[in-house]
Amino acid sequence: MMKIKVNNLNLWYGDFQALKDVNVSFQYNKITAIIGPSGCGKSTLLRVFNRMNDLVEGVRINGNVFIEEENILRANINLVDLRKKVGMVFQRPNPFPLSIYENVVFGPKIHNSINRHELDKIVEQSLKSVLLWDELKDRLNKSALNLSLEQKQRLCIARLIAVKPEILLMDEPCSALDPQATQRIEELMRELKNNYTIIIVTHNMQQAARVSDESGFMLLGELIEFDKTQDIFTKPKDKRTEDYITGRYG
Repeated sequence: MMKIKVNNLNLWYGDFQALKDVNVSFQYNKITAIIGPSGCGKSTLLRVFNRMNDLVEGVRINGNVFIEEENILRANINLVDLRKKVGMVFQRPNPFPLSIYENVVFGPKIHNSINRHELDKIVEQSLKSVLLWDELKDRLNKSALNLSLEQKQRLCIARLIAVKPEILLMDEPCSALDPQATQRIEELMRELKNNYTIIIVTHNMQQAARVSDESGFMLLGELIEFDKTQDIFTKPKDKRTEDYITGRYG
């Protein structure tokens, strides 16, 4: 059984069709990379899974997207519950201008009535899951804005984990980081896939090759090819995929 199944997905921004008949499935506890040139629909596809495109004026969408058995494109879905289940990490870390502690508990405090003891446990568990607890346990009341870029990105992941999502979407999560910090975030992704289904959008094909189990190549709104990452990078079936990964396109 797949975690996410996409059937005949089309999306328009006004008159511009950004996604064209996309069909793809994502497995439990795998990392899937979506690659392709700028403007090909990668981030648009990612934002379908938590309905973030709904916030853009003039968007139209048809097709079906199932998370397990639930069609998340139906009109009466609870978007708060969906976005709790499907968390998103953006290109640049975006911690709230609050303390480290308040960043982590922000979601749990909104969704539940929880006492201080429970919140303390959530903070410890969430920071441990992103390997930040030892670094920050004595600075929890300090501003999150004073952290390094890598720490901010980890904190944003911890903030998602605190509300117990099932799927993590990562839109160019390392684009603002130096190579050493990128390596550490990639190591974190490998750890997190034991508990989460992860989909990343990346321009960095070396990153896709290093961290993902499966990859999809998009071009002009179409999903051209989807396969195991090793096969995509060593024996692509479509010449357009081969041209892109060998640098002849894009």
